[in-house]
Amino acid sequence: MTAKATAAPPGKPSPTTVDDEFRRYTPAEVIERGWLPYTSPRVLREKAYKRQVIHHNDGGKITFTLEDIRRENERTTVPTAA
Repeated sequence: MTAKATAAPPGKPSPTTVDDEFRRYTPAEVIERGWLPYTSPRVLREKAYKRQVIHHNDGGKITFTLEDIRRENERTTVPTAA
């Protein structure tokens, strides 16, 4: 298999280590990896300033942990009809 074939599908965080769980990601990194459905880092930062997305405000910098991304995806999930 090639490296491309074994890579995680876009939009889903790849398998993580313990260190990755505590790492803080910038809005640009989150958008680049396709983890949240926003079009640009600017849009994501503006949503964070307005308290519309789950995030951390580390010394005035907007950051995201993998847990924040999971919670935000869960929060915006539309339930299907049973």
